[in-house]
Amino acid sequence: MNPLLHTNRRIIARLLVLLLIVALMAACGKENEAVSSGENGAAEAEKSVTIIRNFKAASLDPHNSWETLRAGIVETLVRLDENLEVTEWLATKWEAIDEVTWLFTIREGVTFQDGSILDAAAVKASFERGILASGVLAGSLKIASMEADGNKLTVVTTEPHPALPSELVNPYASVISVAAEQVMGTEAFNLAPIGTGPFKVVHFTPNIEAELARYEGYWDGPAKLNKVIYKFNEDSYVRALALQSKEADIVYSVPSETVATIEQDQALHVESIAGLRVHYLLYNQQKPVMADVSVRQAIDLLLNRESIAKDILLGNGTPATGPFNSSLPFGIKEAAAEAKPQLALKLLENAGYKRNASDKLEKDGKELVLELATYGARPELPLIAQLLQSDAAKIGVTINISTVENADAYIRENKDWDIVTYSNLSAPRGDGGYYLNSAFMPGGSLNGTNVENKAVMAVVNKLNATSDVAERVKLTKEAVSLVLEDVTHSYAVYPNLIVGMNNRVTGWKPGPEEYYIVTNLMDVK
Repeated sequence: MNPLLHTNRRIIARLLVLLLIVALMAACGKENEAVSSGENGAAEAEKSVTIIRNFKAASLDPHNSWETLRAGIVETLVRLDENLEVTEWLATKWEAIDEVTWLFTIREGVTFQDGSILDAAAVKASFERGILASGVLAGSLKIASMEADGNKLTVVTTEPHPALPSELVNPYASVISVAAEQVMGTEAFNLAPIGTGPFKVVHFTPNIEAELARYEGYWDGPAKLNKVIYKFNEDSYVRALALQSKEADIVYSVPSETVATIEQDQALHVESIAGLRVHYLLYNQQKPVMADVSVRQAIDLLLNRESIAKDILLGNGTPATGPFNSSLPFGIKEAAAEAKPQLALKLLENAGYKRNASDKLEKDGKELVLELATYGARPELPLIAQLLQSDAAKIGVTINISTVENADAYIRENKDWDIVTYSNLSAPRGDGGYYLNSAFMPGGSLNGTNVENKAVMAVVNKLNATSDVAERVKLTKEAVSLVLEDVTHSYAVYPNLIVGMNNRVTGWKPGPEEYYIVTNLMDVK
């Protein structure tokens, strides 16, 4: 194991023990209070769970936040099933009438949480609202016009769009009651949106928590729980402690080094499942140093994917071969690239960098110093940054690390960074088109550095006009090959989705798509 990682783990372990003692003491106090109130004749306790997510949510506007769908407040026309295939949800049927025209049949008998009826006109109004509220949604749906007739919604796109059904899996395409927003006002609505899901918002404190109550009129049957506390906390160790102290029942993104400790408690367990996420390095090619493909290639060769999977994730992940997990039809099946620091050094020397008196690489009198930003909501990312920093120093490359709160905002608002450790669900809709369009096309939601690779763009344009599944797989692989050749990004590891759970929770398990968290089937013993 890398000595730096070992030292960090010892420090974290000591802090964890201290914090655990404090948390357990606090939990005991709360437990006594609950017993006391019960003995004084309080009503029977509600069936509820507390969930902690690893990212903050300042708003519940479903057209700009995934958490609203995850929390069971809203739903989309279609969803992914357990095989990651598109299946019905608020729509029961859809068909392509011609290259640009689609007909969706909206499920009958569905009501919004204010009791109003869901029909095609309500879906149309929701999509119109979403397109205005979210440039991401507008770009992915490519809707030119819509026509509503009872429960039939006709959608005409601006160009042939065979991937439209899978794009409607997008949480930003969630259906809300625009009529309710007009009554409440947008500001109030975004704190308590009215959707069709099994739970409605009772109270929302931005970036802290949402209190949810069962919607008795839910179309698929009332939820088994009557209350959910849906919290947000970006500190991974605080999340782990909350699970251990029984203050939370389900905790997302548990640090790998806490898994063994958690599972020593017979009341708890950890689900570690292969997901659709990839951790990777973003390069800022707007900076002259990173515009040099030799520098990007060198950093890629320094990336020790095997150590990241083994020593940082402790086996809860696999080395990455590209943006898409190798288990997917369009994933790369070959072994992941090995770290080759000496070849990285040779590439940089060929690019004009030479050792100076301080044993640092420099070019034209300027040392090779790279600014790397990371964030703690995903606990592995800072450790990946530190490992890269350590290995780069061995060949004379200096990497300065800074920790930011919101990586997406930082990427777009700052131009002085060279590298960002990043993470994304690269195939959340069972298809490669979402990621390729988002990360490599102009205006894409993941293309914060405005990368324009003409060859990649040409292949993605072909992909967007192709409906045949086999041909889409072929084109996706072709685009990925070009991305890897250009080293637009460096893909590090496919992390498992690590979720800590209290055994009292039944009827639920995490899914690799990370979309559907709060459901009507979730229950407690």
